[in-house]
Amino acid sequence: MAAALAAGCDGGSQAGPPVAVDPAPTAVSSSPPAPEPGPGGAEPGHATVLLGGDLLWHNTVWASAAEDQARTGAGDGFDFDPMFAALRPLVQTADLAICHEEVPFAAPGQRLRSYPVFAAPHQIAPWIGSMGWDACTTASNHSMDAGVDGIVRTADLLEYAGVAHVGTFRSAAERRDPVVLATDAGVRIGIVAATYGLNGYVLPAGQEWAVSQLGDSDDLLAQAHRAREAGADVVIAHVHWGTEYSHVPDATQVALAERLTASRDVDLVLGEHAHAVQPITKVNGTWVVYGMGNMVAQSEIGRQEAYEGITVQVELSEREEGGWRVSGLSYLPTQWNHYTPGHPIRIRRASGAHLASIRAAVDGLGGNAGLVEE
Repeated sequence: MAAALAAGCDGGSQAGPPVAVDPAPTAVSSSPPAPEPGPGGAEPGHATVLLGGDLLWHNTVWASAAEDQARTGAGDGFDFDPMFAALRPLVQTADLAICHEEVPFAAPGQRLRSYPVFAAPHQIAPWIGSMGWDACTTASNHSMDAGVDGIVRTADLLEYAGVAHVGTFRSAAERRDPVVLATDAGVRIGIVAATYGLNGYVLPAGQEWAVSQLGDSDDLLAQAHRAREAGADVVIAHVHWGTEYSHVPDATQVALAERLTASRDVDLVLGEHAHAVQPITKVNGTWVVYGMGNMVAQSEIGRQEAYEGITVQVELSEREEGGWRVSGLSYLPTQWNHYTPGHPIRIRRASGAHLASIRAAVDGLGGNAGLVEE
């Protein structure tokens, strides 16, 4: 678990044609690389960061959790633990765990809303904290679904649950203050996040700071540089981007990945929004996870790609000369069922056609030698 050093989708797709892919997949390694010696030949420091796909709270996801709560008696109207039981050990053993809370929370007593304009149960925020997530990125095309009030409320609820939020802000001052979290091993991890857009919503005059967007003058590279200056050993850039339901990154994603990885201030790039798993590859020698798919969602049953995701574990190792580096990457492929009464959602390791789909997507661009499938 981490300590804070500095405080901190359906509908619409990002423009840009798909890029051509190398049809030959890169083999996935069966074991992670051996660690390099630390300073003075001592055992190097080591830490892990876990990141997951979209938490997209469709109404049938709440219905499933409500059914579980009626059976278990646990939770406040909803019990999400059975749904996520297979992932809990991974989240709780990571040194830093980062989720993507794609939609805002409703206020207590406020009407809940699902697609296309979301207001998810406020009970999810304390559950996120109890699950073991240390931080959530919150910049998405749905960030403004409940207005700036929803942005503030979501941040307040996460903060009360002990979870940092990244990518949406309650004030201009909060936006200027980078989010840097420290693990027990002492590695300081900066997190920056942005979204391609807001589904047509426009931030109110004087509150343009409320959501980090890709077109902002205070862009991801400026934010990453502030995080580095604030003492981050490793900086993770999280981007809400891409074309929905496409396994192939579009030209806009590829161009931005090139720009981000060319910077010494960015050590890892991860993406959300497509609701489909996208390739993992290296760009300028830096790992890029174009799309982690969903962690949970309930799109129309015909979109099987939206019932797939990957949970990514990042290995960090201490350099011999000092400092930290990304030394390895692995992923757990997951799938889950469509909810119907009596059949609540259960996330599990992917198999069969879902596993084949995820593997093909992950290897779609090649260039990922050393990647491990858990």
